[in-house]
Amino acid sequence: MSPLPDPSLPLYQGISLADVCLVQSRTDAGAALAALMAADAIGFDTESKPTFAKGEVSTGPHLIQLATDDRAYLFHVTVQHALDELRAILESPRVLKVGFGLRDDLRRLQDRLGISSANILDLSVALRREKRADMGAKTAVAHFFGQRLQKSKRTSTTNWSNPRLTERQILYAANDAHVALRVYRSWQQTLPA
Repeated sequence: MSPLPDPSLPLYQGISLADVCLVQSRTDAGAALAALMAADAIGFDTESKPTFAKGEVSTGPHLIQLATDDRAYLFHVTVQHALDELRAILESPRVLKVGFGLRDDLRRLQDRLGISSANILDLSVALRREKRADMGAKTAVAHFFGQRLQKSKRTSTTNWSNPRLTERQILYAANDAHVALRVYRSWQQTLPA
């Protein structure tokens, strides 16, 4: 496991609320599809209502987050008319989807929604150093940006199945997808041509 970033590092600011779109209508879904399919790579993550009882099985994902360089799109899986657009994006072999720790996300998308995601890059694995532990988003932000990514356990364990998300949930979810894309872009600049 990677060491935690230095708490004295400046705080990572992330995406602003004004740059987040909650996909709630067919119009929203169409605009999100156009923007996401026009990108070469997008950030990707999911959120699920946590389980607390022993043996309880997750019913997630409940929220799917996708991000371009300047916008994040949040898809609540209960918005039925957005699922076709979501499927088109996630199953597209043309658009690279990047995120951290995606194994469970991909399995749940397949099991619950029948979405077979294509062209996925799990940064946790791709950024491993010398075959040691996976690199998480916090460590990657410290490494690439010299900043500290704050991830609230209180927010991460909230009820993501609730159709009305709080501002804190919206920003948390949007940043999970957006920061993955930012880290990917920075990492690509360090690779030999």
